[in-house]
Amino acid sequence: MKKLALAIVAALTLTACSSTGGAVTTMNSSEFSAKAKEPGVVVLDVRTREEFISGHIEGAINIDVESTTFANEIAKLDKSQSYAVYCRSGRRSLVAVDQMESTGFKSIANLKNGIVDWVANGYPVVMN
Repeated sequence: MKKLALAIVAALTLTACSSTGGAVTTMNSSEFSAKAKEPGVVVLDVRTREEFISGHIEGAINIDVESTTFANEIAKLDKSQSYAVYCRSGRRSLVAVDQMESTGFKSIANLKNGIVDWVANGYPVVMN
């Protein structure tokens, strides 16, 4: 019985953790909104330029993770700053944060389920 209880506690601890790695924390829309409002946090939209123009989080900068220049563009960013990264559904942002973490970024928040979830939860987007 003790072993079963320990196994359950261990499983719950692992599934409750929202981190995907040392520098990366995956957040729901509410957590991400709070993080994006923190002083000094850079909000990074890793979708295409067209997707960005159709609606993005206010203050976000756009660097397309699927472009051939992504590695060069993130290399220009300050690795000591905190970043809040998102895409449409969460798939591309996971690719982006993995690349960012592997190149030395120290503090990265990833929006779980992307801007689709952000909008579904009533958070605003700007268009331009």
